[in-house]
Amino acid sequence: MKLTALAFALPSLLFCATALAGTCEFETTRTACPGKEDISYKKCNGKPTCADFAEAADAKQCKELATAACENKRLNITKSKVITAKFDEQPITTDSGKTDFCEEYSKKDQEFNKC
Repeated sequence: MKLTALAFALPSLLFCATALAGTCEFETTRTACPGKEDISYKKCNGKPTCADFAEAADAKQCKELATAACENKRLNITKSKVITAKFDEQPITTDSGKTDFCEEYSKKDQEFNKC
């Protein structure tokens, strides 16, 4: 009997945990290296700006996701990025109040402006 009750309760608990997560939206604007616009903007269907969505437990996790999205592995293709974020449709800022999460990205100096 207890196993049957647990079988019905477990999906409900999982649904509740998922329902508590919010939507993290981050908008990325890339600046391409000269002549590299097509490949740099490919991730945004040919445009310099696009939005990505992810589930986040709270605004803090959304901030972490937005900051992580600043990573730039294509140093000779993408010059820099600007990333702004919203959690559950409400704009959020870095801990110091900046709207661009890449301003406080720890590897900004190593990964941006390397064209």
